[in-house]
Amino acid sequence: MPRFKSAAPTFLVSDVGATADWYARELGFQSFLHPKKEPYVYASLCRDGIELMLLRLVGYQKPDLTALRPEGLWDAYIRMESVHEFYETLKGKPYIRMPLTKQNYGDTEFEVRDPNGYILVFSG
Repeated sequence: MPRFKSAAPTFLVSDVGATADWYARELGFQSFLHPKKEPYVYASLCRDGIELMLLRLVGYQKPDLTALRPEGLWDAYIRMESVHEFYETLKGKPYIRMPLTKQNYGDTEFEVRDPNGYILVFSG
């Protein structure tokens, strides 16, 4: 019987290298860039079994659609262990969009906005 194992959100970005550097520096992701030198056209960003992919599209700017859905708009929802500890390492950073919050559906989560406008939710 076929069985799915994982999914990797894929983000369009104008500068793959700069975005990969931000994810490494700020969130601790390891990056695998292609080709071996700039301009990079693709990156796989990995941390603890989580993978995000970046695809280069020159001049691309992600539209801000948050006003169309005030209840929340996310690009990746990442379930993790020790969300409180991870939040403490990022607390006070300018890219925190929503602080650590216990939701009525039971999850404790916080939101990060990356330099391209993608919203990641970290949940535990």
